[in-house]
Amino acid sequence: MKNADKITTLGELKASGYKVLPVKEEMRKNLVVKIRKGEVLFPGIIGFDDTVNPQIENAILSGQDMIFLGERGQAKTRIIRSLINLLDEKVPAVAGCEINDNPYNPICKNCRENLKEKGDDLAIEWISREERYGEKLATPDVTTADLIGEVDPIKVAEGRYLSDELTIHFGLVPRTNRGIFSLNELPDLSEKIQVGLFNIMEERDIQIRGFKVRLPLDVLVVATANPEDYTNRGRIITPLKDRYGAEVRTHYPRNIDDEVQIMEQERLRFTDEGFSLQVPMFMKEIIAELSSVARRSPDVNQRSGISVRMSIDNYESLLSSALKRSIKLGESEVVPRVSDLPHTIPSTTGKIELESVEDGRGNKVVEDLMKKAVRRVFNQYLKVDDFTDFIARFNSGDAIEISDMKPAKEYANLVSKYTEIMDGVVNLECFGNASMIASGVEFVLEGLHLSEQLNKEIKEGRIEYRG
Repeated sequence: MKNADKITTLGELKASGYKVLPVKEEMRKNLVVKIRKGEVLFPGIIGFDDTVNPQIENAILSGQDMIFLGERGQAKTRIIRSLINLLDEKVPAVAGCEINDNPYNPICKNCRENLKEKGDDLAIEWISREERYGEKLATPDVTTADLIGEVDPIKVAEGRYLSDELTIHFGLVPRTNRGIFSLNELPDLSEKIQVGLFNIMEERDIQIRGFKVRLPLDVLVVATANPEDYTNRGRIITPLKDRYGAEVRTHYPRNIDDEVQIMEQERLRFTDEGFSLQVPMFMKEIIAELSSVARRSPDVNQRSGISVRMSIDNYESLLSSALKRSIKLGESEVVPRVSDLPHTIPSTTGKIELESVEDGRGNKVVEDLMKKAVRRVFNQYLKVDDFTDFIARFNSGDAIEISDMKPAKEYANLVSKYTEIMDGVVNLECFGNASMIASGVEFVLEGLHLSEQLNKEIKEGRIEYRG
């Protein structure tokens, strides 16, 4: 509403003709506008356009509370926080009210008394959409006081009776009245608190220390849960489960391109003066493929999920390793290579849970996953038959030694000596500078090794490829 801040009393609000909508109707109205304009509903959320987003749109158009089911790292919380973009930019509320009361029809006792006393002179304020969002991470120690409210001992000490509604200090849910309340990891709530949440969603009343308060709260309740907890372990009481109108199922990226796009979007960026970063597409795809392979591996516990954060953290580790090499060697181009992949092991092992708990096996599992990822990407870009002459030359006794600290210019010299490998480097579009050539050469050599065309020996941090 234009010039909203100039309206400061209930009388002025009435004169303006402003209509207060219930929060679900308000979101529905704004969603319809966005759909008509063809606007992006959830900026920065990649890969859900044809799967998750339509479910959310239907739920909002139906005015339903939602629960988002998905493994960790599937953007559940980010989507929920994006829902505030479907709220009006600002709405009027009774000034100073703890629960954002509707000026036309306040529900808390204090605001009702103020309205009765002041009438059209009742002061109002305009609250932003961000102020109308509440979020809580569910843990076993969450109490009724946290979510619903508690008797305020200070107000009792001031002389109010325990039976007086004004003694109540409201919790997070009432304070999100006329907005969106999100509860992350819902199954971790104790059953007692789940019953309290059920009462708010269905009966619109709350009980605090035996004192019953009828509060017709206007709130969209959303929650997140892991499917394992939600469907198999029975950690959510059935009545509460029944009150969520829509069950929205999220998922990991369905293709490598989406995962790469997420990695680029989410990685931390720094201003490194004097360095030029270039990342060959095949290196990005190896990192994304590593997560994809892990999500299908029998060695990895799939119930806990493989978060997209693993791809993001691995990508950051890969770039950091390349930068460190450039700093030490005095090179200006920063280009990651296959020899940088071992530096992503620490950011990988912390993100996966193995089916076997054997000590020291974690690194071996990750190394095997990396090999599968490299070979998959190699087969998408190159063919072993293209390197027949190069392999024959190696079978006659040649060898190439590489390392993550080998200067880029030495790889350029290798290509001059082994011209048969240049076609592969060109196909990979790695001919822009010496550092790009180095990345292409390492990828070709590792791909041929994993295709069982070259032998590989690792000694003292150096890698030697032989026929």
